[in-house]
Amino acid sequence: MTSLPRAYFEDVYRANDDPWHFETSTYEAEKYAATIAALPRARYRSGYEVGCSLGVLTERLAERCDRLLAVDTVSSVLERAKARCRRFTHVRFEETHLPAALPDDAFDLVVLSEVGYYFAANALVTVAHDLVAAMAPGGHLILVHWTPFVPDYPLTGDQVHETFLALTGSGGPLEHLLGRREETYRLDLLERR
Repeated sequence: MTSLPRAYFEDVYRANDDPWHFETSTYEAEKYAATIAALPRARYRSGYEVGCSLGVLTERLAERCDRLLAVDTVSSVLERAKARCRRFTHVRFEETHLPAALPDDAFDLVVLSEVGYYFAANALVTVAHDLVAAMAPGGHLILVHWTPFVPDYPLTGDQVHETFLALTGSGGPLEHLLGRREETYRLDLLERR
C-alpha cells in the first residue's frame, strides 16, 4: 500500500471540520495530557510537530517550547491552527508533505502523533531516519498512535512504533526511555544518543 496522498486529507477536512474530534473529544484531551506529561523536560529549545492538524496539541506544545515548527499537508487546516495559536509568536507553521526535506535545524523535541500510519512502510523508514537526523543529541522524540486496525491506513500504530524502536538496538541512534500502552493507543518516548 502507498502513503496516503494530500488529496485524502483535503477530502476528509472538506467533509468535516474536525473529523477526529480533536477539539471536543475527552479521549483526545486525555491523550494530549498524557503526551505532555511524558515529556521529561520542562522546556525545549526547538520543537518540531509533524501533522499539527487543527493545532490542539500544538497549543499545548507551544507552552513547553522556546520555538516550535508545526507542519501539516492541508493549507486550510494550517490556517485554523495558526488562528488557534496566534498568541504564541514563537510558533511557525508550514505546509509540507513528508517525506520531504526537513528544515536546517537541530530540534530537541520531535512529535509524531497520530500521523505515522499514513505512510507506506518504506516512506516511514525514510521519515524515521530524516527525523532522527534532524534531532539534536539528547533530543526527545515522542510517538503517540491509535493502535486498532484502520482499513484505509497503510500501517498500524504498532507498526509505526516498531519502525522507530528498530533504531534503538545496539549502536542505533535512539534510546527507548518510556513505553506506555493504553486500550486504544500507545506512547513511546525516545532519546537521540
